[in-house]
Amino acid sequence: MTAAAAPNDPRAVGTAVACYTLWGLLPLLFMAMATHGFGAPEILAHRAVWSVFVAGLFLLLAGQWGEARRVLATPRTLAWLTLSAAMIATNWSLYVFATTHHATLEASLGYYINPLLNMAAGAVLFRERIDRWSAVAIGLAAVGVVIQTIALGHVPIIGLTLAVTFCAYAVIRKRVPASAQTGLFVECLLLLPIGAVFLAWLATHGQATGFSSPAGLAWALVNGPATVIPLVLFAWSARRLPLSTIGFIQFLAPTLQFACGVWAGEALTPLRIVSFVFIWAGAGVFALGAASRSRAARRAVALTEPG
Repeated sequence: MTAAAAPNDPRAVGTAVACYTLWGLLPLLFMAMATHGFGAPEILAHRAVWSVFVAGLFLLLAGQWGEARRVLATPRTLAWLTLSAAMIATNWSLYVFATTHHATLEASLGYYINPLLNMAAGAVLFRERIDRWSAVAIGLAAVGVVIQTIALGHVPIIGLTLAVTFCAYAVIRKRVPASAQTGLFVECLLLLPIGAVFLAWLATHGQATGFSSPAGLAWALVNGPATVIPLVLFAWSARRLPLSTIGFIQFLAPTLQFACGVWAGEALTPLRIVSFVFIWAGAGVFALGAASRSRAARRAVALTEPG
């Protein structure tokens, strides 16, 4: 049995947990930067600029510069990555805004329902079958969103947009003939000019917190590894774990985001708690369904093996 096929490789599980833990605790970085004078647009610009260098380093270590050159020379692939870069930039923008404007709980809602939205997109776009577990999970999440709408007094635009943009990003990347690291590097490269021009504008107007002091620069620079490292950990672990395991671990991120929002003192009304109970129930059903499908697949493989 190869390493890629081995179920629940402890190293891969640990890597996946580290990845989703970093994603889940990312709001703390943005909240801390906001208290040091960074606005959401400047945080986003630093993510765009410094991620290029970190992504480039990992690309160099992986020996994938040749693939990156081929992608940059292929207009069709570059067009798809331009579209995916637009989706991830929108997602990043809204997420940074949410975590620096006391809307982390609503942001966590988006990442709870994202895997369920991915299932729906797979059924519509790729004719993937939705089984009974998946249908129940989607139904529970939908009820949770409706209750959240009632609790907030408006449609949870931030949470839904985060889920939709990340789902669209995943669908687009599914069509792109490029590795995860190469695609990320090219996306960051495409976003680099926008981030650099905005930072230059802030600097010329004396408003660039990241360039105002050594401490400000340190906060700015940490955005590069904070953006790229979780993605690299995810790419490594996803190739070595069953989808059921990834499907279960991925709920760690929004759970930690939810905890960050509560820690930051965001309003958690009884009705809002009820909405999250339905979301958590949907996530639990999703994980149980993924585990059931994985067991069935392993049994099928065992029955077909000789001896």
